[in-house]
This record gives sequence, C-alpha cells and structure tokens, in this order.
Amino acid sequence: MKAITLLGSTGSIGTQTLDIVSEHPDKFRIVGLAAGSNVALFAAQIRQFRPQIAAISAVDKLPELKAAIQDIDPQPILLAGQAGVIEVARYGDAESVVTGIVGCAGLLPTIAAIEAGKDIALANKETLIAGGPVVLPLVAKHGVKILPADSEHSAIFQCLQGVPKGGLRRILLTASGGAFRDWAVEKLAEVTVADATKHPNWSMGRKITVDSATLMNKGLEVIEAHYLFGLDYDDIEIVIHPQSIIHSLIELQDSSVLAQLGWPDMRLPLLYALSWPERIYTNWERLNLVKAGDLTFREPDHQKYPCMRLAYAAGRDGGSMPAVLNAANEQAVALFLAEKIHFLDIPRCIESVCDRHQDDNKQNPTLEDILESDRWARQEVITAAEKLATSQIMSLR
Repeated sequence: MKAITLLGSTGSIGTQTLDIVSEHPDKFRIVGLAAGSNVALFAAQIRQFRPQIAAISAVDKLPELKAAIQDIDPQPILLAGQAGVIEVARYGDAESVVTGIVGCAGLLPTIAAIEAGKDIALANKETLIAGGPVVLPLVAKHGVKILPADSEHSAIFQCLQGVPKGGLRRILLTASGGAFRDWAVEKLAEVTVADATKHPNWSMGRKITVDSATLMNKGLEVIEAHYLFGLDYDDIEIVIHPQSIIHSLIELQDSSVLAQLGWPDMRLPLLYALSWPERIYTNWERLNLVKAGDLTFREPDHQKYPCMRLAYAAGRDGGSMPAVLNAANEQAVALFLAEKIHFLDIPRCIESVCDRHQDDNKQNPTLEDILESDRWARQEVITAAEKLATSQIMSLR
C-alpha cells in the first residue's frame, strides 16, 4: 500500500486524487492533507481519510477546523499557514506527494517534500516553471522522481516508456483551444468572466480555465516540458485538438510518432503518477473510437492567443524570466476574475512586466531570486493594470 500526502486536497486535483484513493483502498493510504480555506470539505476529508497530519492554509480558519473534527479519535496533528503546509509536505513516511496547490504557492512545499526524499506527483506546473533552475538540481541531489500528473505531460511520459535515451526528437502538445477556440478575434473584446470560466471539455478550477482560454496554460506547459524532458524550445510545438482525445504526442528520431489517447478525465494521469511503473485496473469508461468520432487538428492562432508568444519568449530567455511570466500571469488572471481588468488586458499586463524584467533577468537564480522575482512581478502587474485603466479612461474622453 503506497503512502501518499496530498497538497491542495479541496481543489479539483485534490478531490479527484481522493476519488482514486477511495476506489483503491488496497493500493493507497493518506498520510497528510493540506487545503486552502474550505473548512467544511476539508473536515469531511479528514474524517474520511484519517491523515496523521493536516494543515489549512488560511490561519484564521484553524479554530473552525478544530471544532469541526473535535470528535475524531485519534486527532491528527493540526497546523495552519504556509509553514503548516510545508510541514505536511515533508512529514512522515509518505512515499509520494501530490502537489495540487494552484500557482507558485506550491513551490516551497514541493521543495520541502523533495528535501525530505519524497517523490513528487506534479500537478502544479507553475512550481517547475518558476522554480526549475532550483528544483531540478534538488531532485538530482536527493535522488527523487518527478512524475507528471497533468494530462499533457503524463501523455508524453507514458509515450516515453521504453524509448531509449536520445530517442526523443520532438514533442507535440495538444490544446483544446479553450473557451474561445471558435470565437472570432474581434469578439474577444466582449469576453466576460463567465465566458472565460466555461471550458468546453475539462472540469478544472477557475484560474486554469482562464489560462486555457488565453492558451497561457499551453505556453506554461511548453516551459514545463523543456524542464521535464530536456528538449529545446524549437522542438516543442503546440497543436489545437478540439476533441481532447489525444493528450499529447512524441516524435522519435526515426520520425515515428507515438500518442496517448483517452477521454478527458484528470483521474487517469493522476492514477499513473501515483501507480507508476504499475498499471492499475479501473472500471472507468473505456475509450471508444467510433463514439469519439473525428479527431481534428489545426494550427493555433497567434493573434488570438498572444500568451503563447510570451511564454516561448520567457522560456528562451530562461533564468528568472519564467518565474516573472508565471507570477505576472497569476496576478493578471486574478485581476480579471475580480473584474478589475478586461480579458484582453491579461497579455498586455504580462508583456509589460516581462519587458521591464529584461535588464534584471538572473540566468542562475537562487531560490530567493525566484521568490523576489515572483513578488516583484505581482506588484508590477497591479501597476501595469492601473496604467492601462488610466489610458483607457483617457481614450474615452
């Protein structure tokens, strides 16, 4: 039975991971849980899975959580705040830590887990994108594995099983195209938050659904693929595949192309990250190619999706630039979701901040450099958004 710790247990990744644990109680057990602020759901999870340790990120929610589980015996160790989440990440005999925390907030807990010798089921792409220059040397130092738990990188990882070293030639990342794949570019000026948070294929959190609508999620995945699989950016391509049946492809040196297929279901890559190198039987709906119907592909529209260009540029710049790109995107999306900027302002704010970072880009950043770049970029986005708002008001006069 594999011992697992789950970070971000009340989010989309977390609840689906716990579904897997529930379905396979003979294969997995929970050692630790960490969540954000949803006390009711977190308390129910603690009651069901009985972790040895649990932490809630929202410090002010700790008394409420204690009251909600006061009748549980034995009581788990209860902690709060980022320090508590970090302690959960490194705690006990967990073999694998699932990083389901959204955004760069997952970086420090992931590092703590690596330093404690635990394998990482990586569902938080931003951690590696922002912290790759620091995280990868730690992975090598501590001899742990990073197993991708998102659909695209899991597909690549699955296709690579049995491929000899040096056999990989090119990666093809498939993208659904997000909420606006069938919208004309001109119509994007009318986008609302409700429009951007309706994904046509996947059930995901609001932030990543917006990233899918801008295609920044795919740009970030290009950077993550570079770190995970070691290919140059010229050898990592994006292709729009509206049906989301092929989750990604690899081309080998002899021009053979391998693909991984399945219904859009995040549980499959999560299960593989937890069970690798084994394959565990499930009773989930099996892929029926006749039912799936036509599988189509098209080139992404760079005018509609400027975030792709920004991501490739940041990846090629390297150093602390991907951390700035990631933080700027997180902050810009947060402002959009709060209806403080327009959808089209997201790439404008990101580009402004990345441009300002060019002269300060550190090619061999330390952890503190990355964290400082993250803090700086978030504040710069707020400043950039204020300037945009002022210029838009002036243009209306």
